[in-house]
Amino acid sequence: MNLSKAEEQLMEIIWRLEKAFLKDLIDAFPAPAPAATTVATLLKRMSDKGFVGHKLYGNSREYYPLVTKSDYFARHVKGMIKNNFNNSALQFASFFTKATNLTASELEELRKIVDEEIKNKKK
Repeated sequence: MNLSKAEEQLMEIIWRLEKAFLKDLIDAFPAPAPAATTVATLLKRMSDKGFVGHKLYGNSREYYPLVTKSDYFARHVKGMIKNNFNNSALQFASFFTKATNLTASELEELRKIVDEEIKNKKK
């Protein structure tokens, strides 16, 4: 399940703060900040989707992420590969290396990362 753009923007703030009350989240938005009711609605939807949890302190809720940023984006990329590249990471990698106009040094760095992963997989 994915987040909407507004939910993703709020999730970025939650990841950065790690835990926060509604007021903290509103204060962390760039001006003009959304209304408290808007943020509360987003938090409810994100909670229903399993992205955000909360701890009650009287009438206040402290929100925290249930999904790490890296896990969310890994799922996002896997979905993109499945839907746009016939579920082939190889097709995606080929497209990525050509479409992003990586420099020779960036490709060398990418090769080092791939070589390291190959070494780890062989262990």
